[in-house]
Amino acid sequence: MNEKWGPRRQDLIRFLREIQKAGLPVESLDDSDELVASGLIDSLAILQIVIYLEDTYGIDLSVRGVDPEQLGSIGNILDLIEQERP
Repeated sequence: MNEKWGPRRQDLIRFLREIQKAGLPVESLDDSDELVASGLIDSLAILQIVIYLEDTYGIDLSVRGVDPEQLGSIGNILDLIEQERP
């Protein structure tokens, strides 16, 4: 785990628990594991992640665009937050 993410990582994990599919706990994934490929979430959940990022961190993905790779893993999402937040 990357320590710079601290509370943001915990908040993201908490959110992913709310939207994940049953059967695979989010805690079993490494930060680099692919969320969709692991079976944790489906493509609809990606939209929920976009809304989470917009509502929680004010990241306007409609302006900057969405690279699916940036939303593919816990680490990539946290890196995106770090890039977009001061």
